[in-house]
Amino acid sequence: MVVSCWSYYILVFTETGAEEAAVVLTKNAEVKRIPVYDKQGFLLQLETKLPPELAYKYGNLSSGACKPGYAAAKMTTIYPKFIKSAPMFLDRNFKRLSKISHYLPPFGIKTQERIIDSILTATKNYGLGERLDRLSCKRCIIVGNGGILYNKSLGTRIDDYDVVVRLNEAPVKGYSRDVGTKTTLRITYPEGAIQNPENYEKDSLFVFSGFKPLDFKWFRQIVFKENVRGLDGFWKSVAHRVPRDPTEMRILNPYFIQEAAFHFIGLPLNNGLMGKGNIPTLGTVAITMALHNCDEVAVAGFGYDMSSPHAPLHYYEKVKMAAIKESWTHDISKEKEFLRKLVKANVITDLTKGI
Repeated sequence: MVVSCWSYYILVFTETGAEEAAVVLTKNAEVKRIPVYDKQGFLLQLETKLPPELAYKYGNLSSGACKPGYAAAKMTTIYPKFIKSAPMFLDRNFKRLSKISHYLPPFGIKTQERIIDSILTATKNYGLGERLDRLSCKRCIIVGNGGILYNKSLGTRIDDYDVVVRLNEAPVKGYSRDVGTKTTLRITYPEGAIQNPENYEKDSLFVFSGFKPLDFKWFRQIVFKENVRGLDGFWKSVAHRVPRDPTEMRILNPYFIQEAAFHFIGLPLNNGLMGKGNIPTLGTVAITMALHNCDEVAVAGFGYDMSSPHAPLHYYEKVKMAAIKESWTHDISKEKEFLRKLVKANVITDLTKGI
């Protein structure tokens, strides 16, 4: 009788966990290391199934019911280092958040503590609002600005989510059939903010994401309704007024920029400073935020199809895909790799199937 080989697997763990591997022993005592996790710490063979106890837990819920903790549970199966606790917005205890205290913007709050403290004194509120904060299970959708949303008639489905997140200046009026009418919060930075006050929808939170010290100065002027000045340093024109009370404004936790860039995508650290190709897009930052703060996470309007140069770049304008040039700040290909992991492992649901 001829025995070709025999093998068994031993998990070998390193301090970081990023180099975990299975060791295969053959009958000839040959040792082969087969990587289990990639450099970022994600499973190479993405697990789409939940552990039996969680499958039982969610399987017993009625059809269509919100699944408490589902996104975090799924994320942990493919990325064991994931820790859910990370507040969505900064509050008066922000100086205790050690993960952001040692980084300069956009990855932290170093040098901006005083101005942030001043802003938070005025905003006074640090959550989504009483009704949403009380929910025991939140279903969130991040609506991207991609042309892939056009003519998909997803508006009603998008509005069914508890929390609808929109980005920068992407409009709702005139596009509701495809993108819905509901906006829970709009995340933006100075150059991306809606400039015409009449174009802001009602009943939504204005969420500031700061990428440079100048951004925080701008936001303070907006919050206190001062004349916006000191505009040198912005790469395009910025909003001079936001029709929101300070209590309807928030500061996004910069940890989500840091985690998306360095932990999830694997962008260059560059000594913790903003540099070439190490800033994640705001859409991926918003998804990272949702993984920590929502029970179920969906996206729509994500994904650029570079093989279709004549396709619309954004759902609200006629600019074509061919207009995209290599970005100095973003690494779109690496970012897409990360988002595809989330979709493939069913951590998030992609309504427009563009990722």
